[in-house]
Amino acid sequence: MLAPIAWRTPPRAYGPWELVTSMLTEALVQRGVDVTLFATLDSQTTATLDGVVPAPYGEDASIDAKVWEFRHLAHLFEQAGRFDLIHNQADFPAHAFARMIDTPIVTTIHGFSSDRILPMYRAFQDIVHFIAISDADRHPDLSYAATIYHGIPIDEFPFNPAPSDDLLFFGRIHPDKGAEEAITVARRSGRPLQMYGIVQDREYHEAKVAPAVDGVNIHYHGAVGGMERLDALGNASALLHLINFNEPFGLSVIEAMACGTPAIASRRGSMPELIDHGVTGFLVDSLAEANQAIERLDEIDRVHVRRAVAERFTIDRMADAYLTVYQRILDERR
Repeated sequence: MLAPIAWRTPPRAYGPWELVTSMLTEALVQRGVDVTLFATLDSQTTATLDGVVPAPYGEDASIDAKVWEFRHLAHLFEQAGRFDLIHNQADFPAHAFARMIDTPIVTTIHGFSSDRILPMYRAFQDIVHFIAISDADRHPDLSYAATIYHGIPIDEFPFNPAPSDDLLFFGRIHPDKGAEEAITVARRSGRPLQMYGIVQDREYHEAKVAPAVDGVNIHYHGAVGGMERLDALGNASALLHLINFNEPFGLSVIEAMACGTPAIASRRGSMPELIDHGVTGFLVDSLAEANQAIERLDEIDRVHVRRAVAERFTIDRMADAYLTVYQRILDERR
């Protein structure tokens, strides 16, 4: 299992790719699969941990991302013959090694940052088995082995049947994620907004978010983990996910839903695949519709919200789906 090296696996706070990698790795180990996790050396796993990268470059400025990423890849692919299959969770650079080894590669595509990266997918789709994380994120120029939704350990997300009236923003502070839009909608609603997430765009944060944070109506808490993170997800009346891009999945959406918190999300990307409009949340096409959705929150049964996650987005479902793909690939090779 090849993890990214931006953050530890699992991450201490932010790090969605590393989080999914960790959850899948642990689920496979529990099923008796012999997994070696290639990740930063501070990573934690019940699998066999292997690696050369001393620390994540997202936390340690002395780690040059490009240099250590290539060392990370070389360390794995020099011993590729030891493994029946390599599952790449670390984007396209691993494809450069695909024709140099006999071991099959599965790549989970966690989303396209730009069509400029497509040449590293198109050229290898005959040899690398691509997994989409939503049907919305399938690129028309590529072939896929499957669509497999992310899963979460739902039992670790406590259900909250009686939350506060507060609204929640949970994600990167970046224009894509709609922090400014969440602030606007919260102000119009008269409800407090609790904001969590790393600052990924400093200029945007200073211009659009920081001036609005008053500690009374708009609160910004930074990135959080552990129980503080779970409390944030469960204690809100709704998650405002007013994204400005076609999001490939949206892990925070199903995490909030696991706590019973409905999502009010832009009708973009994978959101219609995650949210059942009027049942587990609302899909909106404008900020005005987002405010209308807030007025309808009493129509949502938080028990149904959690149940939807239990039925569709668990680690068990994710792990079983990947095992099916692995087995099919290995059977075809035989």
